[in-house]
Amino acid sequence: MTSIRDQMEQLIYRKQQEIVDALEAIEVTESSTKFLMDKWQRDEASEGGGLSAVIQGGSVIEKGGALVSVVSSKLPPAAVQRMRADHKALDILAEQTGGEMVPLPFNVCGLSLIMHPKNPFAPTVHLNYRYFEIRDPETNAVKTWWFGGGADMTPHYLYPEDAELFHSELKKACDGIDPEFYPRFKKWCDEYFFIKHRKEGRGIGGIFFDDIGEESGKTPEQLLKFVEACFNAFLNAYPVILKRRYQTEFNDNQKRWQLLRRGRYVEFNLIYDRGTHFGLLTPNARIESILVSLPLHVSWEYMHEPEKGSHEAETLAVLKTPRAWV
Repeated sequence: MTSIRDQMEQLIYRKQQEIVDALEAIEVTESSTKFLMDKWQRDEASEGGGLSAVIQGGSVIEKGGALVSVVSSKLPPAAVQRMRADHKALDILAEQTGGEMVPLPFNVCGLSLIMHPKNPFAPTVHLNYRYFEIRDPETNAVKTWWFGGGADMTPHYLYPEDAELFHSELKKACDGIDPEFYPRFKKWCDEYFFIKHRKEGRGIGGIFFDDIGEESGKTPEQLLKFVEACFNAFLNAYPVILKRRYQTEFNDNQKRWQLLRRGRYVEFNLIYDRGTHFGLLTPNARIESILVSLPLHVSWEYMHEPEKGSHEAETLAVLKTPRAWV
């Protein structure tokens, strides 16, 4: 019988290709730029590797990446300590070593995506779905496992119909397994992607969940199907939204606003994002893959505020007060 880890690995490679195909079909209408498929391996072949699909300098997508990572390594003690609150099985492993935090073998596979379109009216989008398991350092048996991830959208100029489509597709995916998932994960997303020092959200949200495993009452097979539905929700929504917006005419001031909003995106990713921090703490981390989420061009200006009553001000107001979209 194929393990859940192997099934998840097959899923993420398949969805990576579907996403690349969908976005390249839009890009090819404006330029010859395509995704670079960069296969990589960790320093030790036994620790795994991945496939990075990266696009840069396109006429539709200025910079973006859809990255598959399949890694086997050991969690450093600091990372184990942070995870203990959510995973009681780690307490049992700690007891076996006299309470001492020791490196623990783990396996993780996932697909992480970020797209920064060139046009200010086309929203930035992020997606990440992963499967994680920790093994007993002596027997190598799986001691605890979970799924995590989500998808969120960051428009620089708000179009309610785009937000509604994005959220409605995610809600369908959630409702297919549990009607409590969408309201719970939507709230989790709004709270997680909140830039505390700015007192505003990174975008209009989506869903976010982490550490969803045995305690959820769902089987690994059910959660794997849920993740597949979430990938399909992205494919049903974002290419449609990108087609709506990438040809919209824009001026220098609108491009300037986009670059300023990208600055907020960078602030969140470097200061708060747990995935970025985890990647940087992981031994032999591949820095290019971790920081590919950062935009190609970005700007900061001192004390910038949008003009009252403008489209920019309207968008910022929604970022400060999360809205129900479906």
